[in-house]
Amino acid sequence: MTDLQPVRGTRDLLGEDQRRFHRVVDVARRVAATYGFDEWITPIFEDTRVFARTLGETSDVVMKEMYTFPDRGGDSLTLRPEGTAGVCRALVTNGLTQSLPQKVFYAGPMFRYERPQKGRYRQFHQIGLELIGPAEPLADAEAIACGWTILEALGVASDTVLELNTLGDKDSRDAYRSALVAYFTDHKADLSEDSLNRLERNPMRILDSKDEGDRRIVANAPTIQPYLTEAAATFYQKLQAHLTRFRVSFVENPRIVRGLDYYGHTAFEFVTSRLGAQGTVMAGGRYDGLVQEMGGPATPAVGWAAGIERLSMLMETAPPPPAPVAVIPIGDAAEATAIELLQALRSNGIRAEMAYRGNLKRRMERANRTGARAAVILGDDDIAKGVAQVKNLQTGTQEAIPFSQIPSRLR
Repeated sequence: MTDLQPVRGTRDLLGEDQRRFHRVVDVARRVAATYGFDEWITPIFEDTRVFARTLGETSDVVMKEMYTFPDRGGDSLTLRPEGTAGVCRALVTNGLTQSLPQKVFYAGPMFRYERPQKGRYRQFHQIGLELIGPAEPLADAEAIACGWTILEALGVASDTVLELNTLGDKDSRDAYRSALVAYFTDHKADLSEDSLNRLERNPMRILDSKDEGDRRIVANAPTIQPYLTEAAATFYQKLQAHLTRFRVSFVENPRIVRGLDYYGHTAFEFVTSRLGAQGTVMAGGRYDGLVQEMGGPATPAVGWAAGIERLSMLMETAPPPPAPVAVIPIGDAAEATAIELLQALRSNGIRAEMAYRGNLKRRMERANRTGARAAVILGDDDIAKGVAQVKNLQTGTQEAIPFSQIPSRLR
């Protein structure tokens, strides 16, 4: 069955790809922890209502992209297309709405039935964080600053630009929606079919259309700024002031939107010119109505998600493969001592390997092929003295070291 391949839109992560992937997750997890975020792990599949209720039953994700299936009990389940809904469901399910704020980091696979292309897969992976509880713009700024710090730690921040917008409060959005409906209705004959559908449901989504004809119309559409209430304008001004204090640079982009009614105030994207059409590497905003959609109390929240695949592609170089220490017994009699030393190295956190067979020459050749940094050579005479020959495979130097000192010397 040699013709079996990964399912379209999925891929194997091996070698360099795997090391890039884990570098992104490890760095993000470490940085998020310094900002006070704890990691949550939620199920890969949920009751379909978790996503239909929160993403909106008429959204593109729910209508076209979700992997939904009945289980053997007849319940409708869905592979998660994004991470935020599951986190908010977990908050309510576990009775944590009275223990706020909650600062949550997550990482894992997501699933959407989309057309596969560079940087976009049907099984893709995200890191993300949710800051649940605070209503102040300082929380939005801190969440964004954490994302920026992660990009800096990965060495890709200089390749990205933070684009910032406000969606205002409900009164602001209601007034803006009316202005957009009036504007796009005048151009109805030239809108794409998707945008015609959005005109009735959520005209702000038209601002995010990728259709070239729509984009020409959107270029002259009104922005939300004239429709902001005083409170919404003040929130946006404070957010910008806080970002400046966090030393996070940004540019304003009035076309950044979020497609669902519970999003408000902050909307942002970190974008790059290096990945073609898949230029957004991290995006998020404030979603003060989502926990309530899950059956909890009205709870303010802000968060973002970032594509691990896209961040991996931005990294200039992959982390090098870990360099092991090769333990090399000379003869069968030395193997027992070699195994003891092998485990002593491993218990000290040192990656150590021993070939299963071969003479000294072949074992040394294998050590060089695997990129080993050192070889610990055990012969009968040295074992009798309680030492091993430790050879630095980068410099070629070699010395006899007592067994008890080898882990500390190699660590």
